Amino acid sequence: MKIEMSERRPFRRFKKREPSISIEKKVEIFILRNSKSGFFTKISTIPYKFEISESRAWDIVGELLSDGLLESTHDQITGEMKLCETGKIYSIMDLEIKRKREKFKSFSKKKKS
Repeated sequence: MKIEMSERRPFRRFKKREPSISIEKKVEIFILRNSKSGFFTKISTIPYKFEISESRAWDIVGELLSDGLLESTHDQITGEMKLCETGKIYSIMDLEIKRKREKFKSFSKKKKS
């Protein structure tokens, strides 16, 4: 039983695409995901990652901060604003300190060897 090309049925497993997520929602999801993983999100990474202007990034961040979804702090060395989920600033700061200590310990062990 040979089927000719004209008799074949079209491939129907294509799913209808859902409407794409807005840039604002993508930025929010990205920042919240970083927070859950124990990291801050620097504002300078948003225009780079999402290919939007810096002023647009600040508009989005301003909306998220005013909605109470995010909190911000500033980097002690560079002064750059960092974002995280509301209520997670101190836990993420603590994780940052622990990561820096581990990095220093592993660096000093390599130097002594």
